[in-house]
Amino acid sequence: MNPTPTPEADGPPPSHLPESEALGGLAVEATTVPRQKETPHDLWHASRPASPPQSSAHPEAPTPAAPAADPLDHPDPLRAADAAGVENLLRCWVRENDLPRPAGPVLRVPLPASGTALLVPVRHWSATGWHRFGPPALERAPAAAPTADAVTVAALLGREAGHHDGADMAGRVADSVRRTASFIEERRRRPAAPEEADLFLTAEQSLLLGHPLHPSPKSREGLTDAEARVYSPELYGSFPLHWVAADRSVLATDSAWTDQGRPVPAADLVARHAPGLVFPEHTVPLPLHPWQARELRSRPEAAALFDAGLLHDLGPHGAPWHPTSSVRTVHRPGTDLMLKLSLGVRITNSRRENLRKELHRGVEVHRLLRTGLAREWHAAHPGFDIVRDPAWLAVDTPDGAPVHGLDVMLRHNPFGRYDDAVCIAGLTAPRPWPGRTGLRSRLADVVHRLAAATGRTTTAVAAEWFLRYLERVVHPVLWLDAHAGVALEAHQQNTLVLLDPEGWPIGGRYRDNQGYYFRESHRTALDHRLPGIGSVSDTFVSDAVTDERFAYYLGINNVFGLIGAFGSQRLADEQMLIDAFRRFLKSVGELGSPFPAHLLGNSRLRCKANMLTRLHGLDELVGPVDTQSVYVTISNPLHG
Repeated sequence: MNPTPTPEADGPPPSHLPESEALGGLAVEATTVPRQKETPHDLWHASRPASPPQSSAHPEAPTPAAPAADPLDHPDPLRAADAAGVENLLRCWVRENDLPRPAGPVLRVPLPASGTALLVPVRHWSATGWHRFGPPALERAPAAAPTADAVTVAALLGREAGHHDGADMAGRVADSVRRTASFIEERRRRPAAPEEADLFLTAEQSLLLGHPLHPSPKSREGLTDAEARVYSPELYGSFPLHWVAADRSVLATDSAWTDQGRPVPAADLVARHAPGLVFPEHTVPLPLHPWQARELRSRPEAAALFDAGLLHDLGPHGAPWHPTSSVRTVHRPGTDLMLKLSLGVRITNSRRENLRKELHRGVEVHRLLRTGLAREWHAAHPGFDIVRDPAWLAVDTPDGAPVHGLDVMLRHNPFGRYDDAVCIAGLTAPRPWPGRTGLRSRLADVVHRLAAATGRTTTAVAAEWFLRYLERVVHPVLWLDAHAGVALEAHQQNTLVLLDPEGWPIGGRYRDNQGYYFRESHRTALDHRLPGIGSVSDTFVSDAVTDERFAYYLGINNVFGLIGAFGSQRLADEQMLIDAFRRFLKSVGELGSPFPAHLLGNSRLRCKANMLTRLHGLDELVGPVDTQSVYVTISNPLHG
């Protein structure tokens, strides 16, 4: 791996040896569950039953057909994408209304505002929320009526929620389904990663279907189809950066990046990656996303700086960069940095433009780790670290006010070409594979390969993999909360697991300059480590809010989401993994983080509600941390 850009940052060892020893005393063989055989692709038949399904509690509905082939494997990419969209909406509705498991094979979703109900075949009921559903039918609809598509389901659920943004949500669902269809079609045609991609980039390009509990995970409001082909990681997009030159009088910047102990200004870091770029004297080159560069011309503040000669448009320049899973952060294999660019496209719930406090936060965390905290952390957990954000560039008006949309975060790239660093969302995401039919996740591929290589059952391998993940990834995150009062927003897209050549977890990384919670109870200790910490980054949060958010991001989204992936992909029994998680939490209870006691002691947990957040029209990057999203209360699987 590339060394962290400060010798004094106490980075973990650059390499890890493969490891094959079992962890813990979990008796996995005794609870082995046979894996159901997958339906061959050539035996595909229509996923919708010949007549709408019936629940035993509602005899007026027709009888459901036998389970069909996976709708996600439908030969028509649009049908497959629509099936994914329908499942996402239903998973959101079930979670956000805390609906119980149905008594029979059909879930009935009442729709009193529309005078009907949805009858949904249940392919897999997940204790952690990653349910699998078949195409839903409208109750009392004619036998020949088509099942409800994603836009119809979105409109019906929006009516039930009683919010005026229901039409907006339906429009975004339509956009998400259409884009997902193009991703599936392209990746079926070209499933193999491009030659220039390293293992990190290959993983970043894997999220074809997106967040399984978001109503419109692939909506990208503002991108044309032509732009999407170039700017989408799912389509192997790449593009040269667009450059502007900012007069030094309006430049805002900070850097804690060092090279062999020497400070490196952010402007110098950027210039290294733009060889041959010519820019006016007394200016600094600034990289922009090409979409953002075009859009900025219509913003009065930016236009005024161009007119005043304080900004100069230099145009596209240099070798192509590749969008990562967030779309706006770009990566180029072999370089020592990534660029987190501002992008005004509305992706899921937010316009993805950097905020100044987030830029300060990234550098501040890097400086905090350099106080000796990283050294202490790595002594306990040498395989885990934070992907550092040590420098940034931005532009102010002549009066000193930030000009939004020009900010760029310079992120250290710790990954070499063969470092197998995979975000958990990408690891669990179903996608086409070379030489295979149907969608399959990298997680499923790893588990089946390990089972074949070791002669063990998939259940046994999955259990051991999960235990290693808890120790190598979750435990270090809890250590940082316990010993420093810093909780990480460690959801599945922000959390990277490092895999050895066989596929076992050997470490992890966290990435995101937005997602830090400094506990108010640790303010004095943190200020002692780094005087003035939090004064401009707005990162201190009450312990109560921190507990709630930490339980959601690390507990519900990350760990329960991983358990749900194992279960829904028929790799392991979810309850067995929930029991293992419970034992792990008890074993780390004395560490000092409130997280284990919070999860073990509460039968109900607060959970982010992505559908309600969308229906309320909230932008999750704007406003106080405790009101950016809608949270609901759900049952805790640990108490099921």
